[in-house]
Amino acid sequence: MAKKAAKPAPKAAPKAAPKPTKITAAAKRTKSELFGLIGEHAGISRKQVASVFDVMGQVMAADLAKPGKDKPKVFVVPGLMKVMSRFKPAVPERKGIDPFSKTEKVFKAKPASTAIKIRPLKGLKAMV
Repeated sequence: MAKKAAKPAPKAAPKAAPKPTKITAAAKRTKSELFGLIGEHAGISRKQVASVFDVMGQVMAADLAKPGKDKPKVFVVPGLMKVMSRFKPAVPERKGIDPFSKTEKVFKAKPASTAIKIRPLKGLKAMV
């Protein structure tokens, strides 16, 4: 009689990826903890998360750089926030009346500056 071929052992099922930890509120979260948490939930490495934030910072810097006098620059993080940069021109020194003491006073000159404002969008307001 011929020998029967032995049945191959059943393959072990691939191990399921461990469940990511539950996201809970933290009094203060470090950058490393944040990158680790995002990477764990997105299924990518911590270094990849760091590089995404790096690139996002570079894009923001390019989009918000050098706003014009009447032309503010805007960067939108979809569903979360709108970041706007606005140019404020220099203000010369001037004489005026102090509103508190009602006496005449010389107000100091202010140099030109760029103001940054961050506004929440509907998605962020709905989360909080």
